[in-house]
Amino acid sequence: MTIHETTIDDLKTVLREVAGQAENVDLDGEILDLTFDELGYDSLALLEAGARLEREIGIALDDSTLNDVQTPRELLAAVNEKLVAR
Repeated sequence: MTIHETTIDDLKTVLREVAGQAENVDLDGEILDLTFDELGYDSLALLEAGARLEREIGIALDDSTLNDVQTPRELLAAVNEKLVAR
């Protein structure tokens, strides 16, 4: 079975679908190192995005991971680490 890395585009799609997009934020720009707060996403939106990613790619993220990540780069690293370990 081939493992496909979750990309920033995958994450952007999930964020838009579960929590929308703030008017003053361009998700199509360079967002990897912006905080979720800067992107207009609160902890609830991040939990919803995490749950969606878990369902779609078949991984389990613990709550501490979702509480600790601050940027899309950190979330993608955590997701892809779990994906590889699976």
